[in-house]
Amino acid sequence: MATATLANKEVEVTEEGFLVNPDDWTEDIAKEIAKQEGIELTDRHWDVIRFMREDYKKNGTSATIRHITKHSDITTKELYQLFPKGPAKLAAKIAGVPKPVGCI
Repeated sequence: MATATLANKEVEVTEEGFLVNPDDWTEDIAKEIAKQEGIELTDRHWDVIRFMREDYKKNGTSATIRHITKHSDITTKELYQLFPKGPAKLAAKIAGVPKPVGCI
């Protein structure tokens, strides 16, 4: 595994930049990853990020687009507007949880 310095903290990351240990995550790390991905986080982004983290803690897996839209008030269209480069994958990366199963 590689390491990266995010928000002045050295963390282990996968080849795609996902945190290896979700417990390393902080809001400052999320902001830095989002900035690297060209996203300025809004309150609505944070709603998705918090959903992703809570759902991961509850289920042990990262939520897919279908799961997010089925279990929250976020629509598929809104997800693509918030995270245009692949909503579930990008939201998971910023939320510090593993890449969802099935994401390329």
